[in-house]
Amino acid sequence: MLNRTILRIKAMQALYACRESENADYQLALDQIADAFKPDLNLPVAQDRRKLEGSAKLARLLFGEHYRSRTVPPDEDAPANIRKVVQQTIDFYHSQIEKDRKRFGVVMLSEADKIYDRYLLILLLIIELADVVQREEGQRQNRKLKPEPAATRTLKLYNNPVIEALRTNQPLQNETIRRSLSWGQEQEFVQRLYREVLKPDPVYQAYQEQKETGFTDEWNMAAHLYREVIFKSELSKAYFESQDLHWAENRDVIRSMVSKTVKSVTAEDEPPKAELAPLAMNWEDDREFFRNLYVITLEHEEQFEKLVAGKTLNWDVERITFTDRILIKMALSELLHFPSIPVKVTINEYIEISKTYSTPKSKQFVNGLLDALAIDLTAGGLLKKSGRGLIDNR
Repeated sequence: MLNRTILRIKAMQALYACRESENADYQLALDQIADAFKPDLNLPVAQDRRKLEGSAKLARLLFGEHYRSRTVPPDEDAPANIRKVVQQTIDFYHSQIEKDRKRFGVVMLSEADKIYDRYLLILLLIIELADVVQREEGQRQNRKLKPEPAATRTLKLYNNPVIEALRTNQPLQNETIRRSLSWGQEQEFVQRLYREVLKPDPVYQAYQEQKETGFTDEWNMAAHLYREVIFKSELSKAYFESQDLHWAENRDVIRSMVSKTVKSVTAEDEPPKAELAPLAMNWEDDREFFRNLYVITLEHEEQFEKLVAGKTLNWDVERITFTDRILIKMALSELLHFPSIPVKVTINEYIEISKTYSTPKSKQFVNGLLDALAIDLTAGGLLKKSGRGLIDNR
């Protein structure tokens, strides 16, 4: 299931993408200035190209000043036409930034929701592979002049009680219909997975050869199907990576959810029943945390930059790695705007994330800086924790 550590990582990735898009927006703004001072070839009198180039250069300087200081250019001595172009460019730039921030925020939430879609699709894939067995046997019988009943052994996987519990699960049926999920358009992949991975699999072949199987044997085969055939085969890996840019991270979350569902099928129920796993223990609360962490970090970015700069007087803030800067700002968001999260929890979370997603030295840097910031914020009365957030804040 999704937990808040994973949500923090996904928020970090969205903030990283958002910052990268700002660089692209800056280039678009410069292009707009260049377009504004291009010679108009339709005029009856040729324009002074050197003057236009000079105007474009001044406009770029004024816009660059705004970009660095985040203030409106104060140069009132600049010609009115240049100031007009610069102001239009500033408005365009900030409009683009706002659009990108909203877009990445929407994508971030959507990608988290899609994890549940992929979990449901894996359950459907287990059923689909079993159904391929039945369809293959049906086609084999149709080729005979005198069809004969299929051997019980041949349709073993199709009749597997654990898979049947998934096939007849009403919530699974309802969710897949509501979300428009199916393998109907991906039959080529399903067929290849069956022919190239499942059919020659030694465990599957041994299962097929067993004359009698108990519930434990059936359960083990269903578990092997998702563990080894679906999650470990190179064919599946390539397919899911092509569908999900973050499959390497999402895979373990989805696998644990599938595992929980398969484990819910026991011999105690007659017939066996399956229970769907939730995306998170309390997705509504976690979703709100996820969204707010992203939004607040962006809204207070300048304030956080100043706090970091104040603790790194002998270190150029621009030299702090891009990822570390994002992690520190996210941590400041939690420290200052999430009263129910203890200070130690926040600091430890971002230290752990930095180990995987930043440089080898980031752990010590993030730890030291956040400890120092937390002490200053506490002394200044800015850390206001409540409820569970008061735990271990000594």
